[in-house]
Amino acid sequence: MIAEYYLHNLDPVLFQFTEKLAIRWYGLAYVLSFVLGFFLLRQLVRKGYSELKEDQVADFITFCALFGVMLGGRMGYMLLYDFDRFIHAPWTFFYFLQGGMASHGGILGLVIFTWFYAWRNKISWCGVGDNLVVVAPIGLFLVRLANFINGELYGRVTSVAWAMKFPAEIYDMVPVKIQELLVKTGLPYPEAVIEANRNGDVAVQAVLREFLPPRHPSQFYEAGLEGLLLFSILIFVRLRWKNLYHGILTGLFFIFYAIFRISAENFREPDAGLIIGLPRGQFYSLFMVLIGVAFLGFAFKNKRLNETPVAAGKKG
Repeated sequence: MIAEYYLHNLDPVLFQFTEKLAIRWYGLAYVLSFVLGFFLLRQLVRKGYSELKEDQVADFITFCALFGVMLGGRMGYMLLYDFDRFIHAPWTFFYFLQGGMASHGGILGLVIFTWFYAWRNKISWCGVGDNLVVVAPIGLFLVRLANFINGELYGRVTSVAWAMKFPAEIYDMVPVKIQELLVKTGLPYPEAVIEANRNGDVAVQAVLREFLPPRHPSQFYEAGLEGLLLFSILIFVRLRWKNLYHGILTGLFFIFYAIFRISAENFREPDAGLIIGLPRGQFYSLFMVLIGVAFLGFAFKNKRLNETPVAAGKKG
């Protein structure tokens, strides 16, 4: 019997400069993802795994970050998880600092951007994608860790030994339960409860431990599956077989990401309405399996291998 589950009380802010200016773990996770992605992709380019030239890597990663991950991730969140708000207040799309990014949207944004980039530079679209998907799980891993630090996207109620209690659950409670909690803590609003917990208020923490159910730390599950395990599979294949047909790694990414996301969603509390009885993360991931199979079929049909950028450019 577990005497006391861990009560999440981490601060999402790393450094606070002014009331409105701060460095948050979530933002830092994205920045670090792009930096590490740049160095790994540059190494792959140097070793001849890509048709990209080394002096193109920095611009490519920067544009992927802006037009693929950030715009795609934000648009994906608004369309897939917050469509009503997007329709009635479309300007909220630009409220990046308030959070709200969808990995499915970010992946789709990267697909679209890499297609445009490959077309513009007359190189293989799938060839570019094959190396990008190898570095992408690094970002997935770091962002899931940031989700944990934020105390968001927590798991379903459980009694496993490693379960945790997440005060952010307060925001998802019905008004009656929220009011009951406020009465017990003697605080005026949920934000005050969250802040008191982070500041180590023992009395408030005692109430939260009694009030909140233990849950799966599903952020760690997703970080391990969609991040570390997916990266390990793709980097092994990438380094083991240098001359793969273009599209194989991209296809494997979509298939394995979908499998891991669908598996992890079984432990994650749905953060939006269900679709045909499935959490949205699972439902959207089903289509990724089909996309992955399509990329594999394309790869074995076309059988294209790496060419130098010059040679590829002459082909048009």
